[in-house]
Amino acid sequence: MVARSWASTSDISVLTDFETILLPDFISTLSYAHKLDYDWLLFAPLRSVFYFPFRLDEAGKHWLRKDGKRIRTQKMQEFLAQSWQWNCHEGRMLMAWNNRGLPLHTGVLPPFLYGKGLHNHWVINEALSSELRFIFDASWTITSFYLKDLDQWSDRLVEGYNFSNIKNRSWENVGNSHLGALYGSLYFLGVNYSNLSSLRLWKRRILHPRREKKTMECIHAITSLERNMDCSVKHQLDFSSPLYLPFSLESLLSVIADKNKTIVLAVAGYSYKDMLMSWVCRLRSLLITNFVVCALDHDVYQFSLLQGLPVFEDPLAPSDISFDDCHFGTKCFQRVTKSKSRLVLQILKLGYNVLMSDVDVYWFKNPLPLLYSFGPAILVAQSDEYKETGPINLPRRLNSGFYFARSDDTTIAGMEKVVKHAASSNLSEQPSFYDSLCGEGGSYRLGDNRCLEPETNLTVHFLDRNLFPNGAYQNLWEKKKWKSVCSKKDCFILHNNWISGRRKKLQRQVLSGLWGYDISSRMCLQSWQKTKSTRFVRYPDRESRRKNVGGTSTSLNLSLQSNDFTIRIVHAGGREEVYQNAVLASQLMEKYPGLCVARPEVFKNPHKSLLWPEEKLLPGQKYYLIPCTTAQKLMRRHPEKVNKKQPSEGSKDVSYGNIIVDVDGDNLCESFCSAKDFYTSKERWSSCLLRRSGVKMPSLSPILKEKMHRGLGWEPSLTSIQELSP
Repeated sequence: MVARSWASTSDISVLTDFETILLPDFISTLSYAHKLDYDWLLFAPLRSVFYFPFRLDEAGKHWLRKDGKRIRTQKMQEFLAQSWQWNCHEGRMLMAWNNRGLPLHTGVLPPFLYGKGLHNHWVINEALSSELRFIFDASWTITSFYLKDLDQWSDRLVEGYNFSNIKNRSWENVGNSHLGALYGSLYFLGVNYSNLSSLRLWKRRILHPRREKKTMECIHAITSLERNMDCSVKHQLDFSSPLYLPFSLESLLSVIADKNKTIVLAVAGYSYKDMLMSWVCRLRSLLITNFVVCALDHDVYQFSLLQGLPVFEDPLAPSDISFDDCHFGTKCFQRVTKSKSRLVLQILKLGYNVLMSDVDVYWFKNPLPLLYSFGPAILVAQSDEYKETGPINLPRRLNSGFYFARSDDTTIAGMEKVVKHAASSNLSEQPSFYDSLCGEGGSYRLGDNRCLEPETNLTVHFLDRNLFPNGAYQNLWEKKKWKSVCSKKDCFILHNNWISGRRKKLQRQVLSGLWGYDISSRMCLQSWQKTKSTRFVRYPDRESRRKNVGGTSTSLNLSLQSNDFTIRIVHAGGREEVYQNAVLASQLMEKYPGLCVARPEVFKNPHKSLLWPEEKLLPGQKYYLIPCTTAQKLMRRHPEKVNKKQPSEGSKDVSYGNIIVDVDGDNLCESFCSAKDFYTSKERWSSCLLRRSGVKMPSLSPILKEKMHRGLGWEPSLTSIQELSP
C-alpha cells in the first residue's frame, strides 16, 4: 500500500484504517502542510472511543445528535476528549505525506501484513533514521478515532467483513515481529521520538487553535503518547516465538482450494526462492489464488511465510539440497523430484485435484479451464519432445514439471505406481512417470499423444506443444520476437527447461522479460509502478551482487531485466534518463549540481558505490542520482574500515564528486541538516542550506533547493462537512 501510494500522481497520500473517523481539522492540517516547501511525513495515532452518540445526516455533510440537531465540530471534539483512550498494543495510526519525488525512507519496506502490528512504527522509525523528510507529530491537530466495539461498528461500514475471524490469529503478529526485526534499524536502535519534540510547535500554527485548558491536556497527552508508542514497539519486537502457520496441510488446502477443489502446487528449495516469487507474482497478476507452496527446507519456508505465501514444509524432504548444483541430471535433482510426486499423491488422497507446476514455468494465461475439460481418469501432462514433427509421446518425453491430476480412484492408483517405481529407481521421477504409465519403451502408447495404463485404466494425454511448449520446442527462448510468436500460438505456458544450471535458467528468463519479482524491494512488479517507481536491477545470486560492489566491469548479471543495453539514470521519484553510449560521471555532475552518481548498492555500501568524476557509466547498467547530502549520511551510517596511514599535507580530504569528506571525521557532523535546525533558529537553518550544496570552495555560490511553484492552495476532492457558525 505504501509503495502504491508513493507511486501515485496525487499531491498527498494518506494511509489509515478503513474504519477511521476523521473530523474537518484533518483537511485544514493537510492544507497547511501542503504549503510547506519541504518533503514531509506526518502521523497521528488513532484513539479509541467506546461511545459515539452522533451520526451524519442523509447528505453526509453535517453531524447530528441523537435528537437530530446539528452539533459543531468543536463541541464534538470536547466530548471526544473526555472519553477516548490511547492503546499501547494496537498501534493504529494515520500517516500522510506529500509526493514530490523523495521516498519516505532509504530502506526496503518489508511485506508487512497491514493491521497486525509494527507496520506504522517501522515506517516512522525508518523515516526518522533516513532524515529525508520532516516528520510531524500531528496527534493533536488531527481528530482521528475509531469505535472500540469493532464487531458492531464494522457491520455498519463494510458489509460482510467480520473481525471475529481474525482476532485470535497471533501468528500474523509474530510474522510482523520477525519482519520488523529483520529489516531496517528498528530492532537494533529502537524508535527515537525525542526528535519530534521541536516539531510540536507546528501545531500552534494550524487553524482553529484550542483553548488554554485543552493545550495543557495536549501537553500531558503527548507525553503519554511517547510512552504508549514506545510500549507498543517494545511489545511487538519480541520475536522469540517461532514463526509458523498454525494449519495442518488439510486445513490449509481447505482454505486455498477453488470451487472445483483444485490446488496449484509448487515445490521449491531456498536456492529457487526468487524464481518462486516471480512465479507467484505472475499467478497473482492472473488473479489465480488457489496455489500453495511446499518448502523443501526451513529457510524457504521462513522466506515464503514472511512473503505472505500459503506454505507448508515437507517433513520428508531431502536435507542435502545443493544451492547451485541441483539441476536436471544431478543426484540432487533426482531426490527433489521424487518428493514432488509423493506430495501430489498425498494431496490427491485428501480429495483435491492438483495442477503440479515447476516454478520455472511461465504462465501466459490460466490453463485450468482447458485442463478441466479432459474429464476424470485422465492425467494431462506436458510433452518434453523437442522435435517439431512426429509423435510427442515417445519414451521419456512425459514432463513431470507440469501436469494435472484429478482426485479420482483411477488417477490415485496410477500415481501410486509412479511413486512406488520412483522409490526403487536410481533416476529422477520423470522416467518413473513414463515407464509406469506408458510402459517401458512406450508399450502402452495410443497414437501420437496418449498412453493407456492397462492395470489402472488411466489415460495419459500429452498436451499440444503449440499451447504448452517446452524449453526446446522451436527454440522459442532464443527468438527475438518470441512474444509475438507465443501470441500467435495462443500459448498458455512456456517451460524454462532444457537448460542446465540455475544461473543460466535465471539469466534466460530475466533477459526474456518474463520476470515478475523485484528482488531489491521484495515486491511483485506492478503495472502502476511504470508511472513513477523505479525498475530495480535483479541479481540471480548474492555473489554477483558482492562482485559488482567492488568492480566497474560490465556484468550481464547486472542487467538481466533489460532487453536492450542502455544506460539508465534514475532520479528521485523514479524518473529515468536513458543513454545509448557510455558517459562520464562528471558530465552528469555538471548537468545536475549537488547530485552524485551511484550504483544501486549505495544504500548498503556507499563508499564503494559512489562514482568518481572520471569513471564511465556503462551500457546495460543502472545508476542513481542522489543528493550529495544523502550520500554523506549513508557514508556516516556505513563507515568504511580504512587502514590508517600518515596523510601527506593537503591530502586529508577525500572527494566524491561534489561531496567533500573529512577522513578523520571532524567535519562530518557539520555536513548535513536535520529537521531540528529548521525549528531551532533561522541562522542555523540558513547555514545548513548553504552546507547542502556540498561545495567546499567559498568562491562557489551554494545551490539552494529550487522552490516548487504552487497554485492558490491544495483542496481535497472530498465532500466537505459544513459547520454551524458559532
